[in-house]
Amino acid sequence: MVSRGLQTIAGIWRSRRIPLAWLLLTRQPMRLAVALAGIAFAGILMFMQLGFRDGLFEASVTVHKLFDADVVLLSPRTTSSIGMASFPRRRLVQTLADPDVIGISPVNWNLLLWRNPEARTTRSILTLGFEPDDPIFLDPSISSQARLLQNRGWVLFDERSRPEFGPVAAWLKQGRTVETEVSGERIRVAGLVSLGPSFGADGNMITSRETYQRLMPSSPPGSIELGLIRLRPGADPDAAVARLKRLLPGDVRVVTKAGFEELEKTYWRTSTAIGFIFTLGAGMGFVVGCVIVYQILYSDVSDHLPEYATLMAMGYRLPSLLGVVAREGLLLAVLGYLPAYVAGQGLYALVRSGTRLPVVMDPQRALLVFTMILVMCLGSAGLAMRRLGDADPAEIF
Repeated sequence: MVSRGLQTIAGIWRSRRIPLAWLLLTRQPMRLAVALAGIAFAGILMFMQLGFRDGLFEASVTVHKLFDADVVLLSPRTTSSIGMASFPRRRLVQTLADPDVIGISPVNWNLLLWRNPEARTTRSILTLGFEPDDPIFLDPSISSQARLLQNRGWVLFDERSRPEFGPVAAWLKQGRTVETEVSGERIRVAGLVSLGPSFGADGNMITSRETYQRLMPSSPPGSIELGLIRLRPGADPDAAVARLKRLLPGDVRVVTKAGFEELEKTYWRTSTAIGFIFTLGAGMGFVVGCVIVYQILYSDVSDHLPEYATLMAMGYRLPSLLGVVAREGLLLAVLGYLPAYVAGQGLYALVRSGTRLPVVMDPQRALLVFTMILVMCLGSAGLAMRRLGDADPAEIF
């Protein structure tokens, strides 16, 4: 039994594979450290560029996601949350003719000038006006405070707004009465909500349509910027949209809630340079990483060219040696990705605390960056493999 066990161990020992790729990489620790630092830097750059891009797109629909609606009415002239156009409110009322529609809510939406109650400076704030009795928000904490808006001139302030709007939340939590001006009209902050800034607005304010008309007297009473439609449970929003498009005239656009969000994202993605800039930044990180990895692997292959030639003279085939270089690229990809991922998590947390943008590490982006690093390293390894063609065993002897 003992001899059989020794034979088994000896067989395993003889069949073991020498980790040649790992030994080649670790032979010069400083070169390996430089390579990993370059790959990690490229990964961090890709993480940040893609994170900013996706975070800004998600931030653009912060308010959109909070609406309790299945279908949304918009003006055909509306381009984004910063370019909302009005349409007749009666179009929203007409949707009640559809059998699946069980509730409607008119909403006014515009950017108004908020005056900082402490610094006395003004800044644009996104203002939503709705009927306090309408359940338009999914967040119950907002709906529970909606009754306060029945008082004319009272508003709910978004406590996650940028600090430039003043210490409104802190004062209110201290029990102080907070009053300021919006568009030259006196208002009182009756409560706080938690919405978060969007790409188009640094702060948010909710009020009643009556107060909104007072703050925006140029807006006709019979016009709205947004119409929220709730369908009966189990109804198909896409089918309802198709029916409402046939029912309503062309002076109104009918979309699902998901379509409403996508409309906003598409505006920032295609009508501005934001998407192109951040995608280009991620591409530049990819190119930088390719150059670094190629230089490292090319130098490694060149330095060990006599050894590769010796292995070929001993009977090793060229594909086996090419596999060694490919494994080096794979090891570099894995080892370089790990610090990039950890640093990306930390930088995302820093960005969230500093800008309050929803920049988070989602699995799709983590996988995308890893794939880009893997392609970057394997592609560079493929280019460096061409140097192995110069390994001529005849030159060694």
